[in-house]
Amino acid sequence: MIDWAAVRARFPLTEGQTYLNTATFGLQSSASMDAVLRHLQRIGPLLESFADLDRVRGKIAALLGASADDIAFCPSTAHGLSLLLRGIDWKPGDRVISFDNEFPDLLYGASWLAAQGVEFVKIPIGDLDAHLDARVRLVMISALNYTSGLRAPLVALRVKLDAVGALLYVDGTQGCGALSLDVREFQPDLLAVHGYKWMLSPTGAGFVYVRPSTREWLPPNIIGWRSHVGWRDFAKLHEGVPQLSAAAERYEGGMPALPLYYAMEQSLNLMLELGPGAIEQRVLALSERLRAGVIALGGSVAHENTPLLACRFPGRDASDLVQALAAQKIVVAARQGMLRVSIHLYNNEDDIEHFLRVMRELLPA
Repeated sequence: MIDWAAVRARFPLTEGQTYLNTATFGLQSSASMDAVLRHLQRIGPLLESFADLDRVRGKIAALLGASADDIAFCPSTAHGLSLLLRGIDWKPGDRVISFDNEFPDLLYGASWLAAQGVEFVKIPIGDLDAHLDARVRLVMISALNYTSGLRAPLVALRVKLDAVGALLYVDGTQGCGALSLDVREFQPDLLAVHGYKWMLSPTGAGFVYVRPSTREWLPPNIIGWRSHVGWRDFAKLHEGVPQLSAAAERYEGGMPALPLYYAMEQSLNLMLELGPGAIEQRVLALSERLRAGVIALGGSVAHENTPLLACRFPGRDASDLVQALAAQKIVVAARQGMLRVSIHLYNNEDDIEHFLRVMRELLPA
């Protein structure tokens, strides 16, 4: 049995507020904050820090069901997506597909390819089958939609794309850390995660999973002193044309933001200690409790089986509700006209009941 009260106690910012906004920013644990300070107070051998990073790399891999060689650090999902978009050998007439109400990363980047004769198609997810053909090179989707909370059908999507030879890009920023994302199940060609939401890490701590078969053809788009396979030999750094590693670290190039990854490691420790399955079960149980309460109040929720609930209340503006809830120290968000409530491992039943009690007071009789 997991002591969820003890888990919550690791996050001091849960005190004095009802925080239901992980989909915007995840809270930092005391352990994460302490880890950053310890690193900043230490002056040690540089190789020791990179050994620490490799340890973090291995823990990310364990969370995703991957190999450490599959993981590279990056500062944001925009960097991860750009790596893929710039690395594909586009031909005029190629197509990229993404979906309605996706996060702007997945819309802006693909639109930019028009200058190369690449067609970008944005469709409802239910219309995908009608648009899949041999021209489709890439399909891009978020694991968890940032506006509606829809969980992408990633396994089924992989099967469909294999049938036409298309690549799969997944933005896991929303959901990774709360939901089980095992890359062995849906085999993305590239999965990018910015850790400042559900991974409970500082802004700027991100990573990509790059499928081994993708690494065979995908070149780096950043070249730096760590591009050469032998960069760890500080005493004699290579001065010629770099020989790239077969591992995903080939995509890093320069210095990762070390303090941020010491913080991320503490979140990874907690997630691996609890287990991704147990975390998912917990957050979905709390989410279902909240969903049922919203419906009982006369509201609606866009999707089930998700820790990101997009709620509507007839006759009430979502942004106005955000402000009214904030006055009661309840932190939520508004997106695309919906009240977005997001639940993670530090939330509890009292958070849910407090939200519903205040909403009952705010809604007309």
